[in-house]
Amino acid sequence: MTIRVLIADDHSLLRDTLELFFQQEAGIETVGVADLPAALAAMEAEGPFDLVLLDVAMPGMHGLDGLERALSMPGARAVAAMSGNASRELAERALALGAAGFLPKTLPARTLAQAVRFMATGERYAPPPEVLTGEDRTEPAHPIAERLTARELQVLERLCRGKANKEIARDLDVMEPTVKLHVKTLYRKLGVANRTQAAIAAKEAGLF
Repeated sequence: MTIRVLIADDHSLLRDTLELFFQQEAGIETVGVADLPAALAAMEAEGPFDLVLLDVAMPGMHGLDGLERALSMPGARAVAAMSGNASRELAERALALGAAGFLPKTLPARTLAQAVRFMATGERYAPPPEVLTGEDRTEPAHPIAERLTARELQVLERLCRGKANKEIARDLDVMEPTVKLHVKTLYRKLGVANRTQAAIAAKEAGLF
């Protein structure tokens, strides 16, 4: 039995890596898109997919609103959320909305493939508690992540990809001055002076 998976993520390197990995897995066929409108169009034109993986921070998502839209469509047997911000609150909200699972992007590729097979058969996947961040953790999942808000993490992730403030504002559906404020706060929290230093700090820490 072939499992058809739609991967929707605006990070081309991650999307291509996932597609390549799944193509090497027997019985998994993938389609990749870069934003929610393309994902919804693919679900309508090429569905039904056994599983749709949605990056909650990609263009068009507006947080979990996009997840709700995808869940309401007939083009997928199951829809799961992916995120670089693996907070317990986000995972619980996604699952409460009816997602087939929540996949932190920090999961090993092999674990991710197993989770995909699991969800595609109608089961629900919740990540191990140790990979989630949250105030009730005894040990922080990541020192930098613990100091930043979910929105600041989204801005920082896009800084690491070299996006300009205008592009970040469009991705996150906020005003450009709001992005500038987030960037200024990031500099202060990370102890850096510019975008390059912020990206280097995040990458050296293995945050993205």
